[in-house]
Amino acid sequence: MIEEVKSNDEIQHPAVRGVLKYLKIEDGLEIHHDGDLPARTGLGSSSAFTVGLIHAVYALKETMLTKMQLAREAIKVEQDVLKENVGSQDQVLAAHGGFCRIEFFQNEEIRITPIIARRQRVDELKEHLLLYFTGFSRTASEIAGEQIKNTKDLKSELSAMYQMVNEGVEILSGNHSFVEFGKLLHESWKLKRSLSSKISSPAIDSIYEIARRAGAVGGKLLGAGGGGFILFMVKPEDHSRVRLALDRLLEVPFQFETGGSQIMLYEPTKFRG
Repeated sequence: MIEEVKSNDEIQHPAVRGVLKYLKIEDGLEIHHDGDLPARTGLGSSSAFTVGLIHAVYALKETMLTKMQLAREAIKVEQDVLKENVGSQDQVLAAHGGFCRIEFFQNEEIRITPIIARRQRVDELKEHLLLYFTGFSRTASEIAGEQIKNTKDLKSELSAMYQMVNEGVEILSGNHSFVEFGKLLHESWKLKRSLSSKISSPAIDSIYEIARRAGAVGGKLLGAGGGGFILFMVKPEDHSRVRLALDRLLEVPFQFETGGSQIMLYEPTKFRG
């Protein structure tokens, strides 16, 4: 989509409009964006775009933010400027990259703890994962809105999911079988479905069960739910059976990324804004 406008208020793309408004950019600016994946699919692409655009505009203004500053600026834009019902984890991960445990506190402190794992262990993890597009797109803000309304009645479910974090970190950083991590994902899947009626659907439930019958140990519907991408934990020897069972869906290859948002080319010039 191409937009040519004379003011920020005319911009249709919400993140672009929000970032330029927040950073008070009034001069003419050309923004070109290439995306490999569709929007509204649960991979945090919206937050990654917001983080990247904020990073680029600050660099244009000859200012380099720390990764945490970058994450917090993106959170402000999405939650305060755009008024979206979104969390803060996508912005933090897009800014930092890598395997991290993120803790959010009521005083708005955000604590990042890198998960230390051997390169061989990370490669082994990747060999146990298959990523599929369900074929359904959705607006995360709408689904998250219902979850927020239900939060006060879901304390036991949320507490159980919180406890799974320690187990997951121990498995990833230790020598446990990834089958155990898959079982953890399955328990988390059952809990997540209870948070909102909009998280899953009969079609998504069918995809999940087909994969499980074919050999997937567990899985996770990425993002807020309602559609988008689903990640399965599958033993390497069972990949062919799962692929055959889900041959009508698009499998998407991926790599783990450790650098977070980066400015690839920086040639500062005098900016007046």
